[in-house]
Amino acid sequence: MEKLQYISQGKSESEQKNNIHKALDHGIQWVQVRWKDAPENEFIRLCENAKQLCSNYNAICIINDHVRIAKMIDSDGVHLGLNDESVSEARLILEDHKIIGGTANTLPDVLQRINEGCDYIGLGPLRFTATKEKLSPVLGFNGYQSVIESLQKESIAIPKIYAIGGVRLEDIKLLQQAGIYGAAVSGQITGNPSIINEFKTIMK
Repeated sequence: MEKLQYISQGKSESEQKNNIHKALDHGIQWVQVRWKDAPENEFIRLCENAKQLCSNYNAICIINDHVRIAKMIDSDGVHLGLNDESVSEARLILEDHKIIGGTANTLPDVLQRINEGCDYIGLGPLRFTATKEKLSPVLGFNGYQSVIESLQKESIAIPKIYAIGGVRLEDIKLLQQAGIYGAAVSGQITGNPSIINEFKTIMK
């Protein structure tokens, strides 16, 4: 599973599509299409375009929140927030081989996601981020370390956990030292897509 995810950003359909295209041009291989409060028809069209673009670049395309849209456009999977549909419902709607990721903010959330059989967990936020409304309490590096240590104490296999929420290039080494598998990045890649190669180099 790719260690770097790009979470799409943009206030309009064209801005979103343009940012996704630039990220793919610079080597991203995993896109999560996320556009909160978008008009449904525009969001569906963006998802269709993103899926086509990702196919052209042999990249993975995951849809944020919307299981039925993920099914409709035959994306590679879906990412579910804690208040979205359940993982089991999503599994019934999507085919078995589709990727289902889930958000977590605390150790109990991580344990819930493990029990639900998520393919990966997006744990955060690392720090304050303006790209997310209703931000959960900030974890910081110590928060990640404490989650990993708690799992190790209970002899629970560490799942593929991605740090989310304000993640920057200079954070990657510390996150890896804490035992985090990968990172989902939005703002820094949107603002400077050429940084993708630097992320990939460090993550190797």
